[in-house]
Amino acid sequence: MVDPSFLASLLASSIRAGTPLLYATLGEILTERSGILNLGLEGIMITGAFTGFAVSLATGSPWLGVLCGGLAGMALAFVHAFFSITLRANQSITGLMLVLLGLGITGFLGRNYIGEVAFYIDPVKIPVLSDIPYIGEILFSHDPLAYLAIILAAIMWFILFRTRYGLEIIAAGEKPEAADSMGVNVDRVRYLSTLLGGFLVGIGGAYLSLAYAKLWTEGMTAGRGWICLALVIFSGWMPQRAVFGAYLFGGLDVLSFKLQATGIEVSYHLMKMVPYVVTIVVLLFSVVRKRAAFGAPAALGIPYVRGRKE
Repeated sequence: MVDPSFLASLLASSIRAGTPLLYATLGEILTERSGILNLGLEGIMITGAFTGFAVSLATGSPWLGVLCGGLAGMALAFVHAFFSITLRANQSITGLMLVLLGLGITGFLGRNYIGEVAFYIDPVKIPVLSDIPYIGEILFSHDPLAYLAIILAAIMWFILFRTRYGLEIIAAGEKPEAADSMGVNVDRVRYLSTLLGGFLVGIGGAYLSLAYAKLWTEGMTAGRGWICLALVIFSGWMPQRAVFGAYLFGGLDVLSFKLQATGIEVSYHLMKMVPYVVTIVVLLFSVVRKRAAFGAPAALGIPYVRGRKE
């Protein structure tokens, strides 16, 4: 029988480990819903992580660090938007360029920050609720950004499926020519969605260095950006499903530590492989099956040229 305290600790850790994945996944869902494929999440996340850490260290404010991490992610997303929307370049190549750019810049600039101690975001226990046995540890003992991520997923669902602007985003990703004929500025919608998506991905990176790992080290995202791309497919491009997916992958990531803490003999390297193996499986399914079967936007990754039906 599973020890309730072990299960509570595992679930609480899953939420913490899954929060940066959730922010990045929500950002990519917003971007892809508008028809823009951004494969540069790894580069954007690591840039947000470094920027957030550096700003927090310089100013003493982790919240300013989170904001600047989001803005750094938005800046890289703008580069992707300019090439993908304005120049109509190949979106896959542009995204991969962002990965190399983000890893290269942070690797060069971050060498002097390794081992430094910045100001971090600490957990905030909700009075009374955090005292509930097991439940309090799982749900009510996290930092504000963890709570905000769940609220943000609900807000994004409402905006996408219950507001006019959300319908414009979906139309831009499904039938851009039809949206254009109805007076929707497809390029503007795609630009805004890509920038806001990049902002959320950058926050996910900043969360990693300022609230989860609470340090800076080169390459600290360790493939999380690629996992988030798989999570978008896993969630069917639906924000509410992304919450479950992010926490599931977060749990797989921390499971090895928890098992070793209980004295269970398990290969650390084998357990660390599990999230990436699941990621590969999800991506393989997306290749074998038609994109529509997963709920992918019909015009995803296809540049829109006004007056020419894609």
